[in-house]
Amino acid sequence: MRVYESDKIRNVAILGHSGSGKSNLTEAIHYTAGLTNRISKPTDEAKFTSSMGLFSIEYKNNKYNFIDTPGYFDFAGELTSAMRAVSGAIIVVDGTTDLQVGTEKSLEITDELNIPKFIFVNKIDSDKADYEKILDQLRDRYGKKVAPFHVPWGKAEDFKGFINVVDMFAREYNGKECVTVEMPDDMHLQVDPIREMLLESVAETDEELMEKFFNGEAFTKEEITKGLRIGVLSGEIIPVLCGSTAKNIGVHTLMDMVVDYLPTPIDAGLPRYSTVSVAQIFKTMIDPFLGRVSYARICEGDFKQEMEIFNVNRNTKERIHKMFTIVNKELKEIETAHCGDLVVFTKLNDILTGETLSTRDGYGQQPDMDFPKHQMLVAIEAVNKNDEDKISTGIQRLKEEDPSFTYYRNKETKQLVLGVQGDIHVNAIKDKLKDKFGVEVLIKDLKVPYRETIKGNSDVQGKHKKQSGGHGQYGDVKIKFAPSSEAFEFTEEIFGGSVPKSYIPAVEKGLRDCLEHGVLAGYPVTNIKATLYDGSYHDVDSSEMAFKMAASLAFKKGVEEAKPVLLEPVMKLSIVIPEEYMGDIMGDMNKKRGRVLGMEPFKNHKQIIFAEAPQAETFKYAIDLKAMTQGRGYFEMEFVRYEEVPGQMAEKIIAEAKTEK
Repeated sequence: MRVYESDKIRNVAILGHSGSGKSNLTEAIHYTAGLTNRISKPTDEAKFTSSMGLFSIEYKNNKYNFIDTPGYFDFAGELTSAMRAVSGAIIVVDGTTDLQVGTEKSLEITDELNIPKFIFVNKIDSDKADYEKILDQLRDRYGKKVAPFHVPWGKAEDFKGFINVVDMFAREYNGKECVTVEMPDDMHLQVDPIREMLLESVAETDEELMEKFFNGEAFTKEEITKGLRIGVLSGEIIPVLCGSTAKNIGVHTLMDMVVDYLPTPIDAGLPRYSTVSVAQIFKTMIDPFLGRVSYARICEGDFKQEMEIFNVNRNTKERIHKMFTIVNKELKEIETAHCGDLVVFTKLNDILTGETLSTRDGYGQQPDMDFPKHQMLVAIEAVNKNDEDKISTGIQRLKEEDPSFTYYRNKETKQLVLGVQGDIHVNAIKDKLKDKFGVEVLIKDLKVPYRETIKGNSDVQGKHKKQSGGHGQYGDVKIKFAPSSEAFEFTEEIFGGSVPKSYIPAVEKGLRDCLEHGVLAGYPVTNIKATLYDGSYHDVDSSEMAFKMAASLAFKKGVEEAKPVLLEPVMKLSIVIPEEYMGDIMGDMNKKRGRVLGMEPFKNHKQIIFAEAPQAETFKYAIDLKAMTQGRGYFEMEFVRYEEVPGQMAEKIIAEAKTEK
């Protein structure tokens, strides 16, 4: 592949709901560019994509860098990576159904990031296709911004192709391919009003054009293209195209319009010329043969092979050995790449997703990439206990590929905990652990990190006395126990040396050791105060160990007499949902022993609900929320405090814990 200047490059994300035809569009693009000789049929087995895919196309003296994104929003981290690399988007919409949740989320993210976009209504050759319905639903959201660049030509059995409203020609499907033909006269009644709306949009981009429009003067093709491009780049015009990826209908026009209307890297704000070279890694892949593969967006200057660069984030040096572009799933080596291009580096030793490379130390650090917070917590464990080390290695490597999940070892429950976006996400991680690292794992429910405490007071004695040959053991303490606002308080009020000062630290150590396992179910003990106020000792038989044992006996007896109770962690949730689901969400929160604290309006006609609920009720909340909102809701969660578990529920938990032991 030859080297392209910045103004000949387009970086475009392909987004949409799963099943809308994104992957099929990538096949059609490859076919249109002459790289393949087949496009899958809709009846072929559907492809499940869990990672973004970068591919480059040369077409009519331009370079297109496309990124195909997963349709399931369990893989929202992939979308975060993709959107950092592109300056334009194509949102693929299934023309046979209503706007789907994946479409809505694609529209939202491109709106938030101010990324110019096309909407490609797919499957327009189907009997079930309803282009006008899709347009109406888009207009409900965007009003006059929605601009149909295409009008379908015929419907169902009479479907022939489409009319290009901008350039006023037709594309007809002849059973084998889609070819350009004259626009039929009987389509003018349908096309002319839409074209008039487009021309009005063109006029609004320039005062001279506005005057020309009101004087009834015709625009030149260059004026139309320029005016529409200004509108698309500003976000004031959202072109809608139609076609069929399976039959390659509309794809040629789509490719042409990407160049005509979507931004170059320079349009997107990157500097055309610079003496410094800067790139940001937007995606990392682990390849079994190549090792770490780094996908980069060149943000400034030119990159060349054998260039020495700095990792600005870590203040370390690297060397670019080889640089590639991806063509038809193969790495193609390139010597040079200009500002704005998307390239692939191999064998970079110490750089992760989001980090910046620069030829000048400390220069050009790019903004951090903000990956979504986890929505669900699960535990995993190896099927084969000998694979524990391999799990840790595998999870660490997969974390390099996918920063949208978290992991840690819970010291209390001993479980390896994953924070993921949903059940599809965790199953994808499970499959990758098996395929890439040969480790089979089981997905387990999380164990709740319960606590124990006391509600009352007690005053007890702990005496450890043991006689044997030689020195015996003797320690005697009297301790008062009471609730505390601190995790653990220890004080002493010894008078007259009833317990020597040298043994008091041993008493405290004995009590602290007991905090790890409570008397109810063996959970850690918290919020307790112990006051050592009396005791006795033996000149010969007393020792630190004896007083630790005495303190342990006092602790057990004192906690049992001070009304011990079980505590559970309580989480604060911020739940974002469309307004129509408010009642369902609030009712469900009550069923989960939760309480709604308040709510307030959120963007895009949504509400944010603030609530609290026991952690035990929230582990699968991501799945429940998706089901209740058809995937439109999401939430964030954080720990706030511990609260007492209700009586009958506490009895059940304690019984289960004792059975397990």
